Parts: sequence; structure tokens; C-alpha cells
Amino acid sequence: MYTFDSRIRYSETDSSGRLTLEALLDYFQDCSTFHSEDLGVGVDYLNKNNVFWVLVSWQIVVDRYPGMGERVRTGTFPYEFKGCMGYRNFCMLDEAGNCVAKANSLWALLDKDSMRPGHPTGEMLEKYTLEEKLPMEYAGRKIVLPEDISRREAITVMPWHLDTNDHVNNGQYVRMAMSALGERFPVSQLRAEYKKQAHLGDVICSFVGCRAGETGGKVRTVSLRDEQGNVYVNIELEEKRG
Repeated sequence: MYTFDSRIRYSETDSSGRLTLEALLDYFQDCSTFHSEDLGVGVDYLNKNNVFWVLVSWQIVVDRYPGMGERVRTGTFPYEFKGCMGYRNFCMLDEAGNCVAKANSLWALLDKDSMRPGHPTGEMLEKYTLEEKLPMEYAGRKIVLPEDISRREAITVMPWHLDTNDHVNNGQYVRMAMSALGERFPVSQLRAEYKKQAHLGDVICSFVGCRAGETGGKVRTVSLRDEQGNVYVNIELEEKRG
């Protein structure tokens, strides 16, 4: 497993002094980026081969959110390649070695010009070491929307929303979803299903719904769409109980 060590920063915490869900996602995303860069198959390598990875789905399960100043170790590894698809696990450990959060993710490799599926190069397949997938309850990637959803704010994509692929970064969508909900609450599980990319100047409309969860907490769903109703991403947030 590839890992990097860090310390929870004040800027990454909420009003309770705990790491935010959005910051946790950033840790996981940064970890996979560091992994690829250190293997020599990062951003520059992908650009030379005219391909890029796009996230298809996230599932993040949180046991607890570390507090400000805590030292943590974030790790990741791929566990399967299938055609243009790559499957990757993540985890965050506290100083005692306890797993405070884990995640599953699915990525697709696309050709920059045609936007059609690409294939990992032999060098990529050689450098990425596949490991056994983490023990966790794996959820399906498809998110079913509640029947009753209401429209909330619309957001225009600004330069700070973009990543090196010139589309909205995965973490920015989660921040938009949390803003659309208008409230903060402890999340035990996040699921995100990505459909299409948003670019500079696009208008993202948010639609919010809610249902009861199996463990008694609420499950809130945010659908981020373009002005014609086409979905950019559906995000499901399950409330943490206790």
C-alpha cells in the first residue's frame, strides 16, 4: 500500500474542530495523485500519452473524523484493472493504527481527443502493484434518487472549481452538494456517481431529496445537473447516528 503521513490542519476542520468530509476526500484524492507521481505515471506522463483518469464513482465510509492536530496516515492501492477501468481502495489511519475511514473508487481512462475509453499502458500496468481489496461492505455504484426532490441554488463554474484536466474537481462537487443542503451533519457514508464533466462557465443546478436510512438516520441525496436536466453527478450522504 502506498501511504503518506500528515497532520490535520485547522483549515481542514469544521466548527467542531473535526476534519470535514470534503477535506477527507481531498486526502484520498491527493494520496492517489502522490502515488501515481512517485511511480512516474502521473499528470505529465498522462499528458504525454494524451489520456486522463476520470472518477466514475466514490464510496467513502467514515468511522470517525480526526480532530485538529491529529497525526494521520493515508493510504491507497489499486486492486483491479478491467479494460479502461481501474478500481482503487483508500484508508486513513490514526496514530494507533486504527482505520478511521476507508473508501472504494472506480476510475475510467479516457483519450483526451476522442473522449473514448483508453487502455492503461504496459508501463502503467507494470508499475501499479495490485493488492487484495479492503474488507468493507461494498455498495453498488448506481444511486437511486428519491421521488420527491426540490430545486435549490444554481452555481456557475469558476476557475477555482477546476483541476488540471480543466473540468470541475471531484471534491468541488461534494462542496457544492453540501452547500445545496444548507446544513452540516456527521456523514457515515458518502456515495457519488459521476455522469458527465462540467467546465468553466457551465451552470450547475442542484436538486435535493431526503429519505429514511436503514439505521434510522436520514439519507440526503443531491443531484447536480446542467440547465437541460442532464446529470453531472448524483451524491448520497448518509447521516451518522450516535
